[in-house]
Amino acid sequence: MKITKLDSSLIQISLACIMTILSFGDAAAQEKTQVVRLAKLVIDPAQLDSYKALLKEGIEAAVKLEPGVLTLYAVSEKEKPNHITILEIYANNEAYKSHLQTPHFLKYKTGSKDMVKSLELAETVPLVPGMKIK
Repeated sequence: MKITKLDSSLIQISLACIMTILSFGDAAAQEKTQVVRLAKLVIDPAQLDSYKALLKEGIEAAVKLEPGVLTLYAVSEKEKPNHITILEIYANNEAYKSHLQTPHFLKYKTGSKDMVKSLELAETVPLVPGMKIK
């Protein structure tokens, strides 16, 4: 059997389609295993600058050093700057558990314990799970 140029092109297109479908399946499976949570904190206003410096250091280290940390994004409320919300996205539960044992997280947790007046952790379900933060 002789394979023509057209046959070769069709084979390449078919393989590309199969690879795309397979990679989409992997991405969809990964999205289902992600851990997505919101941490809502109230910080002692007198210690807010120290807290923000500690938080920045911890977030930058986690995102840089931990492949399973997909997003850590912190914001504060305009009218109440000591009210902080952190969006946390981990590849899976193992990545989340591993994050809790890292030196930078433990430094953050220990260093901020007297700064945090309240902490609420909310497990969430993404409404548009394929959306990526640019």
